[in-house]
Amino acid sequence: MRKVNVIGVGMTKFTTPKAMIPYTTMGSEAARDAIKDAGIQYSEIEQAYTGWVYADSCAGEKVLYNIGMTGIPIFNVNNNCSTGSNALYLARQAVASGVVECALALGFEQMTPGALGATFSDRPNPMETFFVKLFEFQQPKENAPPAAMLFGGAGVEYMEKYGTKPETFGKISVKARKHAEHNERAVFRNLLTLEEVMASPHQFGPLTRFQCCPPTCGAAAAVVCSDDFAKKHNIVNPVYLAGQSMITDFSSSFEDKSAMKIVGYDMTAAAAKAVYEQTGIGPEEVDVVELHDCFTANELITYEGLGLTPEGTAEQFINNGDNTYGGKVVTNPSGGLLSKGHPLGATGLAQCAELVWQLRGKCGARQVEGAKIALQHNIGLGGAAVVAMYRKN
Repeated sequence: MRKVNVIGVGMTKFTTPKAMIPYTTMGSEAARDAIKDAGIQYSEIEQAYTGWVYADSCAGEKVLYNIGMTGIPIFNVNNNCSTGSNALYLARQAVASGVVECALALGFEQMTPGALGATFSDRPNPMETFFVKLFEFQQPKENAPPAAMLFGGAGVEYMEKYGTKPETFGKISVKARKHAEHNERAVFRNLLTLEEVMASPHQFGPLTRFQCCPPTCGAAAAVVCSDDFAKKHNIVNPVYLAGQSMITDFSSSFEDKSAMKIVGYDMTAAAAKAVYEQTGIGPEEVDVVELHDCFTANELITYEGLGLTPEGTAEQFINNGDNTYGGKVVTNPSGGLLSKGHPLGATGLAQCAELVWQLRGKCGARQVEGAKIALQHNIGLGGAAVVAMYRKN
């Protein structure tokens, strides 16, 4: 497998659904920005992988035809919240295997207001088993958002296991807003106090409204290529993907009566382990992380799933400030899904863009000083987890 470089990234400003920006506009902007950042022409891209959740078939073609119609293969990917990282995984795989020299990964989403729900009522729901298994041991709450019951249930399990205080989860939202304050592309940049977070309407378990990511619209993209392609274009010392792993559910997701496992803890741990083995680099060497904080409970358990702190120590990790600037590892300097926003198809590639900018040293006030090794974690229930490591020599 060949080394794969990320030579161009692009990302729109994320917005709330009320902005009513068409996915075609957002997707085209992100793709054009990534191609411009790479310093190449669209005609040099040999394959494109486009990701989205809420759009009709062939939406990828609809977006990219605005840029050019060169006859290249355009693949459409949909794997819930991990969709963007799935597109990147496939683009990297095409380059690494030698099928192409240069590929584009693009993610976009035009969402509607409100909590996520089922799109079709006349056919089996892919998420049905997740809720059936959850409700075997967890009492549902009337009118609670379905996703909040899943991830809030994981928070309840963690609290019961380790005695974690509800306020500990709220501190993650406070951190997210502090980080997003310096991200011009984030949806929510105003600061929140812990008191404000905890006083917002209760959703489920330890979760309040300000601990849940908002429905968001936006797009992001990345151009990946081989060493030969980079050299041909005089690209010196680019950021590269040192390792990447994609894992789907194990039987333990449903057999162990664990909300943490239902929402992907085992997938996360397995994907992270694979990446550390691929790269020979451990979590203690990582400088900056973009992880999937769709809810504060998921960020908390993901600290341990990724090995950033030992099992049972996430509360201490948070209270010590080890998850932010001046601590052990800066998590979600972009503001994360909680504050930057979570347009499902774009999220994984937005994480990629942030980490590439961090390793290039181009993030201004939110720059992680001396960042050389970056880790990405993106999860989608249904389900898939993708973990990737980025480096710059």
